Amino acid sequence: MTITPETAGRGIEPTDFVGVDRLLSDEEREVRDRVRAFVDERVIPVAADYWDRAEFPFELLPGLGELGIMGGTFAPEYGCAGMTNVAYGLAIAELARGSGSLSTFMHVQSGLAMTAIHELGSEEQKQKWLPPMARCEKVGCFGLTEPGAGSDPGAMTTTARRHPDGGYVIDGEKRWIGNASFSDVAVIWARTDDGKISGFLVEGNNPGFRADVLPRKGSQRSAWQTHITLEGCRIPEENRLPGASGLGSTLSILTHSRYGVGWDGLGQASDCYEVALAYAKEREQFGQPIASFQLVQQKLVEMVTEISLSQLLAAHVGRLKDDGALDPATVSMFKMNNVAKARRTSALARDVLGGNGVLLDYRVMEHMADIEGVYSYEGTNDVNTLIVGQAITGLKAFSSAPPKSPEPEKDGRAQRVEERAE
Repeated sequence: MTITPETAGRGIEPTDFVGVDRLLSDEEREVRDRVRAFVDERVIPVAADYWDRAEFPFELLPGLGELGIMGGTFAPEYGCAGMTNVAYGLAIAELARGSGSLSTFMHVQSGLAMTAIHELGSEEQKQKWLPPMARCEKVGCFGLTEPGAGSDPGAMTTTARRHPDGGYVIDGEKRWIGNASFSDVAVIWARTDDGKISGFLVEGNNPGFRADVLPRKGSQRSAWQTHITLEGCRIPEENRLPGASGLGSTLSILTHSRYGVGWDGLGQASDCYEVALAYAKEREQFGQPIASFQLVQQKLVEMVTEISLSQLLAAHVGRLKDDGALDPATVSMFKMNNVAKARRTSALARDVLGGNGVLLDYRVMEHMADIEGVYSYEGTNDVNTLIVGQAITGLKAFSSAPPKSPEPEKDGRAQRVEERAE
């Protein structure tokens, strides 16, 4: 097919140079192909315009809800599909292929807000929120990051004080919170009177809740991140997440969302490569397609190699998650690897497209900018690197405190292996 601004990224077969398709079930391929068709037909034709205007694509939410991928691994009793983690990851990758901003919406809605309610909420909270959120009839957000506490959530200052008449009063600020300006429910993390961190459900119409969209972003432009202000935000006792006790509860939710973001990097890298390959085969210079030039082929080969390795890692990590054998350090490696490789792939693809590579209609520049946002959220590349470093050395490098030599029997990864063996 001839690659023009109108056809860039559409109707191209999924990249599968090393036969990863053979590792997937029929059901998983069906999910991938269904989401890919939705992206080709509904997302790609409008994504660049929304991104350019920094507007959220509300028109796509009904169709996104009909795909059945929100909360994809959760049980049908909560209005979800009960799919495998690999199928859920494939859905994320395809959505990211169409729009990094829209996949960011999914990470917040499904990977964070719905997961927090599913894993830490009461049965009443699950029944109230999960089915409409799965259909995108209700929207959620996840308020953890603060202006002064990004990579260090343990330093949060938002408080939830007991009110004499019952319930809680929440005061504080959150920043970089996606979806919050139009959310029906916000999962807000705050420090209670006993000093412990807990989670609370704050409905969007609460008079003490305000979310202002952060302006002038150069990445994720059609995903609206916000600054939340909570002033005397009163909520009833039943809006506390009963399973949320301490910082560990928060981190467990982040691990699930971080898994999804690893697939996000794969999806955006794949689209950059697919557009660049098709363009190079059509674009002629010096009387021949630029794909015949050695330096262009070198770039294409590097891209498809890294994508293939990322696909294999993604499928393996998904199977580990399905088996209940996935640990946080592996998830950090997965996110770190796939997003860093996507960053490099987008730059190579932009180079292949030459001057056209900076036009939004050819999609690569949009991905290139959006990947910069993904590179920082759900654990920056540096933080994920240090998580993996701690797993392999037993030494924590997050602070300037003098490290202590690890005792062999205390090594985190060795301990996890022993626990699985038992």
